[in-house]
Amino acid sequence: MFQAKGLITPVVTALTENETFDAGMYREFIDHLIDAGVSGIFPLGTNGEFYAFNQEKKLEIIKAAVEAVHGRVPVYAGTGCVTTKETVEFTKRVEDLGVDCLSVISPYFVAVSQEDLFGHYSAVAEATKLPMLLYNIPARTGNNIAYTTVKRLMEQHKNIIGIKDSSGNFDNTLKYIENTVPGINVLAGSDSIILWTLMAGGTGAISGCSNVFPELMVSIYKYWEAGDIEKANEAQKKIRPFRNVMQMGNPNSVVKLAVNMRGYKVGPARRPSNCTDEKIRKALEEVFKKY
Repeated sequence: MFQAKGLITPVVTALTENETFDAGMYREFIDHLIDAGVSGIFPLGTNGEFYAFNQEKKLEIIKAAVEAVHGRVPVYAGTGCVTTKETVEFTKRVEDLGVDCLSVISPYFVAVSQEDLFGHYSAVAEATKLPMLLYNIPARTGNNIAYTTVKRLMEQHKNIIGIKDSSGNFDNTLKYIENTVPGINVLAGSDSIILWTLMAGGTGAISGCSNVFPELMVSIYKYWEAGDIEKANEAQKKIRPFRNVMQMGNPNSVVKLAVNMRGYKVGPARRPSNCTDEKIRKALEEVFKKY
């Protein structure tokens, strides 16, 4: 069974100034991330602006990611949509592109019950043979996936292998680890609790900050893996100044601005969420001085 582990980057989607996909820069940036030691590449996560592209463009982006990675690390592809029908249809289209694992965000905007979530994810799991991670980010979706729902899903669908928890609520993460099924892959989605998730029994992280500081974020996992908790904690604490700046604007747009400022011309985020605030740029410059 596929194991989702290590430090995985939800890679930003490279765009031109006209907001069209820049496949060349995308490949170059993915090479940079893999050279820095990341354990996986995840196109079309939140940092990849999955919400900003139609299905045809998403397929193009996923294909480009698979080609760029060329088997060096696993590729995780985001296929979640608002409706079950569209999620199933898109997941089937992605299945033959060469990705290793799916990440399926919960339905967003529409309010749903836990029974609705169970039915939604069951339909997707039954439509694909690929391993699948649930993606919980209630601040963006309005829907939290309860640990009881995760337990039911994993007991009935063997290709659901775990969950990325971006709730920022460590107790929620603990419930996934402690109260679902043995062997669950729980990935930190909040960069501020990567080490604590690993120490509690999680398997890794999907780290937006690793777009900007891949070596630093990888070191948290590597130090933890080696049993050097003190150094892992030092690395974990170093990301706080950057996390503070992320809260000054749309977090994934701030990440993209920071990547550009570090020399990788991945272009703007698609409007209206592009980050152009000069205060944020200056704050990032101060953060970079600390590194």
